[in-house]
Amino acid sequence: MADVIVIGGGIAGVSAAAELARSGAAVVVLEAEPQIGYHATGRSAAIFIRNYGNATLRGLNAVAEPIFEEPGEISSKPLLSPRGELMVATEEELPVLDAYLEGSTGIDRLTGKEAAEIVPILRADRIAGAMIERNARGIDVDLLLQGYARILRARGGQIVTGAAVTHLTREAGLWQVMTAQGSFAAPVVVNAAGGWADQVATIAGVPRAGLQPFRRSAAIIPAPEGFDTEHWPIFGGIAETWYAKPEAGKLMVSPADEDPVEPHDAWADDMVLAEGLYRFEQAVNVPVTRVEHSWAGLRTFAPDRTPVVGFDPQAEGFFWLAGQGGYGVQTAPALSRLTAALIAGSTPDVSDAVVAGMVPGRFAAATE
Repeated sequence: MADVIVIGGGIAGVSAAAELARSGAAVVVLEAEPQIGYHATGRSAAIFIRNYGNATLRGLNAVAEPIFEEPGEISSKPLLSPRGELMVATEEELPVLDAYLEGSTGIDRLTGKEAAEIVPILRADRIAGAMIERNARGIDVDLLLQGYARILRARGGQIVTGAAVTHLTREAGLWQVMTAQGSFAAPVVVNAAGGWADQVATIAGVPRAGLQPFRRSAAIIPAPEGFDTEHWPIFGGIAETWYAKPEAGKLMVSPADEDPVEPHDAWADDMVLAEGLYRFEQAVNVPVTRVEHSWAGLRTFAPDRTPVVGFDPQAEGFFWLAGQGGYGVQTAPALSRLTAALIAGSTPDVSDAVVAGMVPGRFAAATE
């Protein structure tokens, strides 16, 4: 018998399991797929952006940043690499730019000409305003995930793959979890199942949190001829209608789509991808000649776009760690520590306001 069962082997579940194991708990991670990090984690654009998200998420970012900068036991190699984030706005999008800048730190406002000097393929004549967060950095997601997995295993934790949950009931103070790999029991279960988190809740007889998976597509295209893209920042439209990121000598372009879907092994929709590539082409002065590879992942949000983290008020020992949306990788160091602290009953290293903003059950009336 374990102390804690974590359902979900993405970065959220594995990092939380590692922090729980560090505190002395006996932990088992159950992952439905043949490997950890198969869905959203392995398909992330992987950028740490300090000002990304609402006030609650920015509070988590502030806690996560020093852990990324000095990962200690997680990794002997740097988890972050220089990148930067450049966002451009048309005349109609200037209010969105102004709203983003409000309350932000470490951001410089730019003219269209200045933006095009940083990313030369941008069309300066179409840019009414821009901003750059120079300290936005790339995240080595696999290094992060494997580092947490290593910590978990070193402290006696177990990761069981191919273990989709089929039954989940509470008996005599224990959660009994049935999977294709056998049965497991623990007084606490952590629901870190990403796009499937509400389905796990339903299996457990726990009210759903109103989580919605959204598809996000991306494509790899050749880098523009005659340009060295290696040191370009990630760049895109401030209204999130497209973005591009240098990727191993090529460009990754996303339509920044957000189409509601049922949880599944996502793939890119050709029409959505084509529309996004068209928007990218309108913002730059080079054509898209071909798509070399495309894919999609799921980003799962709660109705207020804020994670759902904490013990369920109606189900003893049922802990939510879900709804991270597009912030899951960069908030993992903070949310994993918060999860361990809340389960242990110790003081979290985030503010009470941040904890209160993520409390489960806040949508109960809307989902009944």
